[in-house]
Amino acid sequence: MSGRPGARTAEGLVEGFRLGEHVVFRGIPYAQPPVGPLRFQAPVPVEGWDGARRATGFGPVVAQAGPTAERSAGNDWLTLNVSTPVLGAAGLPVLVWVHGGAYIAGASSDPMYDPAALTGAGLVVVSINYRVAVEGFVLVEGAPANRGFLDQIAALEWVQRNIAAFGGDPDRVTVAGQSAGAGSIAALLTMERARGLFRRAIVHSVPGSLCTRGMAEEVAAVLAGRVGAAPDAEALSGIGPLRLVGELTALGAGLPGHRERWGRLSQIGVAVCPVLDGVVLTETPWRALAGGRAGGIELLVGHTRDEFRLFSVMMGRLGTFTEDEARTALDLFAPAPGGADAYRAAHPRATSEELLELVYSDALFRMPSLQLAQANQAAGGTSFLFELQLAAPVSGGVLGACHSLDVPLAFGTLDSPAGRHFFGDRPAPEISAVSLELQRGWVRFATAGDPGWPAHRPERRLTRVLDIESKTLPYPEEASRRIWERHDPAPFDLT
Repeated sequence: MSGRPGARTAEGLVEGFRLGEHVVFRGIPYAQPPVGPLRFQAPVPVEGWDGARRATGFGPVVAQAGPTAERSAGNDWLTLNVSTPVLGAAGLPVLVWVHGGAYIAGASSDPMYDPAALTGAGLVVVSINYRVAVEGFVLVEGAPANRGFLDQIAALEWVQRNIAAFGGDPDRVTVAGQSAGAGSIAALLTMERARGLFRRAIVHSVPGSLCTRGMAEEVAAVLAGRVGAAPDAEALSGIGPLRLVGELTALGAGLPGHRERWGRLSQIGVAVCPVLDGVVLTETPWRALAGGRAGGIELLVGHTRDEFRLFSVMMGRLGTFTEDEARTALDLFAPAPGGADAYRAAHPRATSEELLELVYSDALFRMPSLQLAQANQAAGGTSFLFELQLAAPVSGGVLGACHSLDVPLAFGTLDSPAGRHFFGDRPAPEISAVSLELQRGWVRFATAGDPGWPAHRPERRLTRVLDIESKTLPYPEEASRRIWERHDPAPFDLT
């Protein structure tokens, strides 16, 4: 006997470690490494093992795009982690975290996602790695589309098989995610294969990023051409993952040059996103829910007030956007017809930069989030909505209530590198109070389906506004809601 805490899964015994009062398991495989003949294919069930498998270190991450993407050795990319209050318990609520990262990056090992506070509140927390970027979402001939979504389904199937061994209740699973993680969950809501794998969902900053098959085919052809290969599984399997994501990063940086053909996609800095392929994903989540082709569930939806501000700062463009750039943003992203004029009429004193930030925040995150809540309610579910208005105090407050600010608040990881980036080394008590409110909302929702404020319904549109003095109010972005009324987020398409 090793003396380490263990749990017996359907595949074999895993041994974790004690971390404070909790028991943690890391790097448990839920599918075989998708390499060799399995590269670009649907996840294949993991083979069982004899004896005990040590589960004390995070699994490696798939090759990722972007200048700051994480790199790690190894190809066992499809792993998950479990943090449980106590082994031997039964019937505990389960939260499965799906990380974000624009579908091209991200990892469950990010310290911002440390589950200690949520586990301390009584949740069994599972976090997963899944394929992103080229391996997960580029459309490849001879391979299924949206392989990252198929990975997520395989992980949720693992949870159904095994979470009872860690004290969790497979009938009380809540999936949670932010940004691309939230977009993933929105897709899962409408996918037949995901039915019954979770009971509730928490989604922060749902992106509207989906593309048509024609768009995805052209992006894949351009990417493959950069490495001198055909855009099919056999040819691309001969190209190393790091080389492919290097070319994907370069393609993302050069997207504005494709504006005439790629339209809106050319403006977002990321060349790849999930595709409406007709098999894995047949229609947008908004249309599937509103059209009655998917049933509503208990859904907690949130977005931040200043979603796009993070990207303005990261690009070094804050304070420099021009009237021409604002006009381009409004022409491309405001709903047609008349959306650009509607924004100017609703915000007559707004500067060019303010108009640009408004339409990007709305089109990329705020309106997809609101409309998912509305569509879920129309499909018979119950939707709860919040907006984070608490501004990040660092750097004189220039970040505002920006994209991703809500994640360390929800996890209670204000001391993580991301938390310190947003809130400084010593967060003020009022920031800790907002963090605690959001954490408690998550825990209450995962436990009983109620975050602690009224549901968002068409007649009043009540929304929890999280700030130094939080309040429940009618939806605070009413001008944008009116502009986008009857305009679902449309997939990126060739122009």
